[in-house]
Amino acid sequence: MNYSHLAQACLLLALAWPAMAQVELETVTYEHDGVTLEGVLAYEDAEVGPRPAVLLVHEWWGRGDHMTRRAKQLAELGYAAFALDMYGQGKLTDDPTQAQTWATTYYTDRDLARARLATGLATLRDQPMVDPSRVAVIGYCFGGTMAFELAYAGLGVDGAVSFHGNPLAPMDGDDLDARLLVLHGGDDPLVPMDTVAGLLDALTQAGADTQVHIFSGAQHSFTNRDADAHGIDGVSYDATADRRSWQQMRLFFDELWGKAQPTTTIEAAED
Repeated sequence: MNYSHLAQACLLLALAWPAMAQVELETVTYEHDGVTLEGVLAYEDAEVGPRPAVLLVHEWWGRGDHMTRRAKQLAELGYAAFALDMYGQGKLTDDPTQAQTWATTYYTDRDLARARLATGLATLRDQPMVDPSRVAVIGYCFGGTMAFELAYAGLGVDGAVSFHGNPLAPMDGDDLDARLLVLHGGDDPLVPMDTVAGLLDALTQAGADTQVHIFSGAQHSFTNRDADAHGIDGVSYDATADRRSWQQMRLFFDELWGKAQPTTTIEAAED
Protein backbone atom coordinates (compact mmCIF):
# COMPACT_ATOMS: atom_id res chain seq x y z
CA MET A 1 0.00 0.00 0.00
CA ASN A 2 1.29 3.46 -0.87
CA TYR A 3 0.82 5.25 2.46
CA SER A 4 1.97 8.55 0.99
CA HIS A 5 -0.88 8.53 -1.51
CA LEU A 6 -3.34 7.48 1.21
CA ALA A 7 -2.22 10.33 3.46
CA GLN A 8 -2.59 12.81 0.61
CA ALA A 9 -6.10 11.54 -0.13
CA CYS A 10 -7.10 11.87 3.52
CA LEU A 11 -5.70 15.39 3.64
CA LEU A 12 -7.64 16.40 0.52
CA LEU A 13 -10.82 14.94 1.98
CA ALA A 14 -10.31 16.80 5.24
CA LEU A 15 -9.74 20.06 3.40
CA ALA A 16 -12.82 19.53 1.25
CA TRP A 17 -15.16 18.62 4.14
CA PRO A 18 -15.99 22.13 5.42
CA ALA A 19 -17.11 23.16 1.95
CA MET A 20 -19.21 20.00 1.68
CA ALA A 21 -21.02 20.87 4.92
CA GLN A 22 -21.72 24.54 4.12
CA VAL A 23 -25.02 25.97 5.33
CA GLU A 24 -26.66 28.24 2.77
CA LEU A 25 -28.79 31.19 3.90
CA GLU A 26 -31.16 32.69 1.34
CA THR A 27 -33.55 35.61 1.62
CA VAL A 28 -36.97 34.65 0.25
CA THR A 29 -39.51 37.34 -0.63
CA TYR A 30 -43.15 36.29 -0.85
CA GLU A 31 -46.60 37.87 -0.50
CA HIS A 32 -49.84 37.49 1.40
CA ASP A 33 -52.95 39.63 1.05
CA GLY A 34 -51.04 42.43 -0.66
CA VAL A 35 -48.28 42.52 1.98
CA THR A 36 -44.68 41.81 0.94
CA LEU A 37 -43.02 39.41 3.38
CA GLU A 38 -39.36 38.45 3.72
CA GLY A 39 -38.12 35.21 5.24
CA VAL A 40 -34.80 33.40 5.55
CA LEU A 41 -34.25 29.90 4.18
CA ALA A 42 -31.41 27.76 5.59
CA TYR A 43 -30.19 24.40 4.32
CA GLU A 44 -27.01 22.38 4.08
CA ASP A 45 -25.90 22.31 0.45
CA ALA A 46 -24.12 18.96 0.75
CA GLU A 47 -27.35 17.19 1.63
CA VAL A 48 -28.77 15.24 -1.30
CA GLY A 49 -32.49 14.92 -1.98
CA PRO A 50 -35.60 16.19 -0.19
CA ARG A 51 -35.34 16.41 3.59
CA PRO A 52 -37.66 17.16 6.54
CA ALA A 53 -38.30 20.85 7.03
CA VAL A 54 -39.01 23.18 9.92
CA LEU A 55 -40.96 26.44 9.75
CA LEU A 56 -39.89 29.04 12.35
CA VAL A 57 -42.14 31.80 13.71
CA HIS A 58 -40.48 34.79 15.34
CA GLU A 59 -41.07 36.62 18.61
CA TRP A 60 -43.28 39.70 18.73
CA TRP A 61 -40.31 41.94 17.87
CA GLY A 62 -40.35 40.66 14.27
CA ARG A 63 -38.04 38.36 12.34
CA GLY A 64 -34.58 39.23 13.64
CA ASP A 65 -31.17 37.64 14.19
CA HIS A 66 -32.48 35.13 16.72
CA MET A 67 -34.53 33.39 14.03
CA THR A 68 -31.66 33.42 11.54
CA ARG A 69 -29.39 31.73 14.11
CA ARG A 70 -32.02 29.11 14.85
CA ALA A 71 -32.66 28.42 11.16
CA LYS A 72 -28.92 27.89 10.65
CA GLN A 73 -28.73 25.50 13.61
CA LEU A 74 -31.63 23.47 12.23
CA ALA A 75 -29.89 23.28 8.85
CA GLU A 76 -26.78 21.96 10.62
CA LEU A 77 -28.95 19.14 11.97
CA GLY A 78 -29.88 18.15 8.42
CA TYR A 79 -33.24 19.91 8.09
CA ALA A 80 -34.34 22.65 5.74
CA ALA A 81 -35.51 25.61 7.82
CA PHE A 82 -37.53 28.69 6.89
CA ALA A 83 -37.88 31.65 9.25
CA LEU A 84 -41.09 33.24 8.04
CA ASP A 85 -42.24 36.83 8.37
CA MET A 86 -45.61 37.58 10.01
CA TYR A 87 -45.52 41.39 9.86
CA GLY A 88 -44.08 42.53 6.55
CA GLN A 89 -40.74 43.32 4.96
CA GLY A 90 -38.56 45.46 7.25
CA LYS A 91 -40.91 45.36 10.26
CA LEU A 92 -38.57 44.81 13.21
CA THR A 93 -38.60 46.77 16.48
CA ASP A 94 -37.06 47.01 19.96
CA ASP A 95 -40.08 48.96 21.25
CA PRO A 96 -42.41 46.69 23.28
CA THR A 97 -45.40 48.94 22.64
CA GLN A 98 -44.94 48.68 18.88
CA ALA A 99 -44.28 44.94 19.13
CA GLN A 100 -47.45 44.43 21.15
CA THR A 101 -49.47 46.40 18.59
CA TRP A 102 -48.20 44.26 15.72
CA ALA A 103 -48.68 40.98 17.59
CA THR A 104 -52.17 41.83 18.86
CA THR A 105 -53.45 41.91 15.27
CA TYR A 106 -52.78 38.17 15.03
CA TYR A 107 -53.75 37.26 18.58
CA THR A 108 -57.21 38.74 18.01
CA ASP A 109 -57.76 37.65 14.40
CA ARG A 110 -56.96 33.95 14.38
CA ASP A 111 -58.25 33.47 10.82
CA LEU A 112 -55.81 36.13 9.55
CA ALA A 113 -52.99 34.58 11.58
CA ARG A 114 -53.65 31.14 10.14
CA ALA A 115 -53.86 32.45 6.59
CA ARG A 116 -50.52 34.25 6.90
CA LEU A 117 -48.92 31.21 8.50
CA ALA A 118 -50.30 29.01 5.73
CA THR A 119 -48.61 31.23 3.14
CA GLY A 120 -45.27 30.81 4.92
CA LEU A 121 -45.83 27.06 5.07
CA ALA A 122 -46.60 26.89 1.35
CA THR A 123 -43.45 28.90 0.61
CA LEU A 124 -41.36 26.41 2.59
CA ARG A 125 -42.98 23.41 0.94
CA ASP A 126 -42.26 24.87 -2.50
CA GLN A 127 -38.50 24.82 -1.92
CA PRO A 128 -36.72 22.16 -4.02
CA MET A 129 -34.77 20.62 -1.12
CA VAL A 130 -37.90 20.12 1.03
CA ASP A 131 -39.94 16.95 1.47
CA PRO A 132 -43.40 18.59 1.72
CA SER A 133 -44.82 15.56 3.52
CA ARG A 134 -42.40 15.98 6.47
CA VAL A 135 -42.80 19.44 7.96
CA ALA A 136 -43.02 20.80 11.52
CA VAL A 137 -43.40 24.30 12.91
CA ILE A 138 -41.67 25.89 15.91
CA GLY A 139 -42.15 29.32 17.45
CA TYR A 140 -40.79 31.56 20.17
CA CYS A 141 -43.00 33.69 22.50
CA PHE A 142 -45.57 35.19 20.07
CA GLY A 143 -44.28 32.62 17.60
CA GLY A 144 -45.13 29.78 19.99
CA THR A 145 -48.74 30.91 19.92
CA MET A 146 -48.61 31.07 16.14
CA ALA A 147 -46.98 27.63 15.80
CA PHE A 148 -49.94 26.03 17.55
CA GLU A 149 -52.37 28.07 15.44
CA LEU A 150 -50.82 26.55 12.33
CA ALA A 151 -51.00 23.06 13.84
CA TYR A 152 -54.67 23.57 14.71
CA ALA A 153 -55.48 24.64 11.14
CA GLY A 154 -55.15 21.12 9.77
CA LEU A 155 -52.63 21.83 7.03
CA GLY A 156 -50.71 18.60 7.41
CA VAL A 157 -47.79 19.59 9.64
CA ASP A 158 -46.43 16.68 11.65
CA GLY A 159 -45.74 18.61 14.82
CA ALA A 160 -45.59 22.01 16.50
CA VAL A 161 -43.25 23.29 19.22
CA SER A 162 -43.84 26.31 21.46
CA PHE A 163 -40.79 27.83 23.16
CA HIS A 164 -41.96 30.08 26.04
CA GLY A 165 -45.14 30.86 24.12
CA ASN A 166 -48.74 31.36 25.16
CA PRO A 167 -50.72 29.10 22.81
CA LEU A 168 -54.46 29.62 22.73
CA ALA A 169 -56.86 26.72 23.18
CA PRO A 170 -58.07 25.14 19.93
CA MET A 171 -61.34 26.33 18.42
CA ASP A 172 -64.29 24.06 17.74
CA GLY A 173 -63.67 22.07 14.60
CA ASP A 174 -59.88 22.42 14.69
CA ASP A 175 -57.83 19.51 13.37
CA LEU A 176 -55.54 18.17 16.11
CA ASP A 177 -53.62 15.52 14.16
CA ALA A 178 -50.26 17.24 14.70
CA ARG A 179 -48.21 16.31 17.77
CA LEU A 180 -47.62 19.22 20.13
CA LEU A 181 -44.66 20.10 22.37
CA VAL A 182 -44.72 22.88 24.99
CA LEU A 183 -41.33 24.06 26.33
CA HIS A 184 -41.84 26.54 29.13
CA GLY A 185 -40.06 28.37 31.94
CA GLY A 186 -41.20 27.51 35.44
CA ASP A 187 -40.69 31.11 36.61
CA ASP A 188 -42.27 32.83 33.59
CA PRO A 189 -44.40 35.64 35.08
CA LEU A 190 -45.81 36.66 31.69
CA VAL A 191 -47.29 33.21 31.02
CA PRO A 192 -47.61 31.68 34.50
CA MET A 193 -47.99 28.00 35.26
CA ASP A 194 -51.76 28.14 35.75
CA THR A 195 -52.05 29.38 32.16
CA VAL A 196 -49.97 26.43 30.95
CA ALA A 197 -52.11 24.07 33.02
CA GLY A 198 -55.26 25.52 31.43
CA LEU A 199 -53.83 24.97 27.95
CA LEU A 200 -52.87 21.39 28.77
CA ASP A 201 -56.36 20.71 30.11
CA ALA A 202 -57.95 22.09 26.92
CA LEU A 203 -55.66 20.04 24.70
CA THR A 204 -56.27 16.91 26.77
CA GLN A 205 -60.03 17.41 26.48
CA ALA A 206 -59.60 17.80 22.72
CA GLY A 207 -57.58 14.59 22.45
CA ALA A 208 -54.36 16.20 21.25
CA ASP A 209 -51.05 14.33 21.49
CA THR A 210 -49.26 16.81 23.78
CA GLN A 211 -46.00 16.92 25.73
CA VAL A 212 -45.14 19.65 28.25
CA HIS A 213 -41.63 20.25 29.63
CA ILE A 214 -41.08 22.81 32.39
CA PHE A 215 -37.62 24.25 33.08
CA SER A 216 -37.37 25.32 36.70
CA GLY A 217 -36.06 28.81 37.35
CA ALA A 218 -36.37 29.89 33.71
CA GLN A 219 -38.24 33.06 32.85
CA HIS A 220 -39.83 34.31 29.66
CA SER A 221 -37.68 34.34 26.48
CA PHE A 222 -35.18 31.95 28.06
CA THR A 223 -33.87 30.85 24.62
CA ASN A 224 -32.92 34.30 23.35
CA ARG A 225 -29.44 35.38 24.40
CA ASP A 226 -30.43 39.02 23.72
CA ALA A 227 -33.51 38.86 25.97
CA ASP A 228 -31.97 40.76 28.90
CA ALA A 229 -31.20 43.77 26.68
CA HIS A 230 -34.90 44.67 26.55
CA GLY A 231 -34.95 45.46 30.29
CA ILE A 232 -38.36 43.86 30.86
CA ASP A 233 -39.03 42.27 34.26
CA GLY A 234 -39.44 38.52 33.98
CA VAL A 235 -37.69 38.34 30.59
CA SER A 236 -34.24 36.74 30.78
CA TYR A 237 -31.93 34.37 28.92
CA ASP A 238 -31.17 31.04 30.62
CA ALA A 239 -28.39 29.02 28.98
CA THR A 240 -29.31 25.77 30.73
CA ALA A 241 -32.99 25.96 29.80
CA ASP A 242 -31.99 26.97 26.26
CA ARG A 243 -29.79 23.88 25.89
CA ARG A 244 -32.31 21.53 27.48
CA SER A 245 -35.26 22.80 25.47
CA TRP A 246 -33.32 22.48 22.21
CA GLN A 247 -32.52 18.89 23.15
CA GLN A 248 -36.22 18.19 23.80
CA MET A 249 -37.09 19.64 20.39
CA ARG A 250 -34.49 17.37 18.76
CA LEU A 251 -35.94 14.30 20.48
CA PHE A 252 -39.39 15.37 19.31
CA PHE A 253 -38.18 15.59 15.70
CA ASP A 254 -36.46 12.21 16.07
CA GLU A 255 -39.85 10.79 17.04
CA LEU A 256 -41.53 12.41 14.04
CA TRP A 257 -38.99 11.55 11.35
CA GLY A 258 -36.17 9.39 12.71
CA LYS A 259 -32.88 10.50 14.13
CA ALA A 260 -31.10 13.43 12.46
CA GLN A 261 -27.36 13.42 11.81
CA PRO A 262 -26.00 16.63 13.36
CA THR A 263 -22.84 18.34 12.18
CA THR A 264 -22.67 20.38 15.41
CA THR A 265 -23.27 19.50 19.06
CA ILE A 266 -26.15 20.67 21.24
CA GLU A 267 -23.69 22.67 23.36
CA ALA A 268 -23.13 24.89 20.29
CA ALA A 269 -26.79 25.90 20.08
CA GLU A 270 -26.07 29.61 20.56
CA ASP A 271 -22.81 29.93 18.59
